Amino acid sequence: MDFSLLGPISVATGSGELALGPAKRRSVLALLLLQPNTTVPLEQLIDSLWEDEPPEHARTVVQGHVSRLRATLAGGGAEAYGIELATHGSAYLLRLPEELIDAHRFGELVALARPESAPGDAVPLLREALGLWRGPALTGTVTSPPFAAAAHALEEQRLTATEALARAHSALGQHEQAAAVLYTAAVNNPLREGMVADLMQALFRTGRQSDAMEWFHRTRRLLDEELGVGPGARLKRAYEEILRAEGAGDGKPGEGRAAARTAGGAAPVDPRVSAQGDPRAPAQDPRVPAQADPRTAAAPADPRVPAQAAGGPAARSSAPRLLPRPPARFLGREQQLTALSAVVRSAVPGESPLAVVTGPAGVGKTACAVQWAHGYAEAFPDGQLFADLRGFNEGAPAEPAEILRDFLLALGTPPDRIPTSAQSASALFRSLVAGRRLLVVLDNAQSSAQVRPLLPGGEHCATVVTSRSRLDGLVATDVARPVPLQALGAAEGTALLGAMLGAERVADDPDAARELVELCDGLPLALRAAAAQLTARPRWRLARLAAALRDERRRLALLSAEDTGVAAALRMSVARLSADDARLLRALAANADGHLNASVAASLAGSAPEDIQDGLDRLAEMHLVDEEATDVYTISTLTQLFARDEGSGGGGGGG
Repeated sequence: MDFSLLGPISVATGSGELALGPAKRRSVLALLLLQPNTTVPLEQLIDSLWEDEPPEHARTVVQGHVSRLRATLAGGGAEAYGIELATHGSAYLLRLPEELIDAHRFGELVALARPESAPGDAVPLLREALGLWRGPALTGTVTSPPFAAAAHALEEQRLTATEALARAHSALGQHEQAAAVLYTAAVNNPLREGMVADLMQALFRTGRQSDAMEWFHRTRRLLDEELGVGPGARLKRAYEEILRAEGAGDGKPGEGRAAARTAGGAAPVDPRVSAQGDPRAPAQDPRVPAQADPRTAAAPADPRVPAQAAGGPAARSSAPRLLPRPPARFLGREQQLTALSAVVRSAVPGESPLAVVTGPAGVGKTACAVQWAHGYAEAFPDGQLFADLRGFNEGAPAEPAEILRDFLLALGTPPDRIPTSAQSASALFRSLVAGRRLLVVLDNAQSSAQVRPLLPGGEHCATVVTSRSRLDGLVATDVARPVPLQALGAAEGTALLGAMLGAERVADDPDAARELVELCDGLPLALRAAAAQLTARPRWRLARLAAALRDERRRLALLSAEDTGVAAALRMSVARLSADDARLLRALAANADGHLNASVAASLAGSAPEDIQDGLDRLAEMHLVDEEATDVYTISTLTQLFARDEGSGGGGGGG
């Protein structure tokens, strides 16, 4: 009979695994195995099983789990192994030979290993010890501080054993094996400075100086960003030793020379990046990127991959290209495209540029961001990532962990190496892309909190976010640069109709074209839906559709095309409102001309002005009303029509 703590909690017998039941029962067993042959008070079990206040019947629940565990172990032949689950007053004792517990065997093997004095013996001992691990420690237990602390302690022992195995390989001159052992662990623990220092030295000893130097710079940036501190003594010592060895010619020749020569107070300049390849370098057309340097390398290479395969054209060709296809018949938005380019070029050294494209539903935020991203893609040769965060779609918004998994897979991370928690996956993502020139487009974000785990940390990475919300939190804490989009004017809207329908058809009826732009509130989504109606009716003149749209009862229905339309887009915005804000929006829709101030809004809502100011601010943040000036608000005609229809139909947002 074998008991496993180093992975999923399990008990294996000669005939298979025992059925241990629910998480709390597994947790009771885990706590008893963590303290074998020791009495564990009932109160300690209760405190560990319930993170919050335990229920009144907690004692009965624990007693029931112990009783069922006792029966399960007995059914698996526990007595033959000298195993007994005994009760001692209000405490329990799991009596068993400790070598049956994998965590105990792991500790004994590690204790026997002497990586410095007997590395040849230490390597098989440590490999056997690490081979006992089948996943994160204590998997399947409840989430509570005691179990988290115990799992962390076991994980720390695993990392220490990994470092010891690498030292044993190094002592034997097996530096490639040492680097391979450390690489995955360092990627998953990017702030563990001692491990990174060991990896740097192993890489240097295999002639991969540039990879070693890049690990230092990446870790230094992460320490500053995550903890606000600089490298510790051990990491700095490893860096300085590599610099001295390079200067003395002790290292293997080649790739690390340029990096090693950049000593001094400032951070060493990455020798692989030329000024011409920097997306922040000047260009004649602010919307056209400078040519990227084809020598730009990716993140530190995996030592398990031959050095010649870590970069170059083959690696470039496998860089992720996840952008959607460019938007069809995209016109205008010169000012916003220029602004996006300016965000990238004017970024403060050491910071990752971040732009937020905001505006109301249907204004063309995604199209603008994707159009710019395609035009600027060559400035990011290590790839372009794209994700729809589903912030304003039917159903729940995308979880950061889901998006991070997609990103890590696209970057070549094996599925079984991807952490399950968003926090760990985010750290791994930032670690992998820290040295790359990568563009990230996060579309349709609901909130700043949803976006933050998805932001890369490297200064050569850039991020563009689109949202109906202003995402003021990103502006405040992450220095995001807003790029607001407004509705199209008469000339731009008419040009879009001409691109969709043909210039001649629009030129035959210019007054009707301008009226269509006005009836569509200048929203590209509405104009494209109108163009779809006219494309399906080639004999209609523009004036006929304009006449139909003047009927406010039919307008929203006509500005729809299958699953695309203004009403559907607005419905997703209103669905994200609280019930009070949705009621306020419906009240504002009753205003005749769409212009109002706080007093008028209060009168329409039947509230005091001071009571609705926060609601007005939230509606403005969601671009459902527009604050033209201090205490001067407007609501678009299409939003008014939608809110009125929702009100008369008994619909409501929020809740």
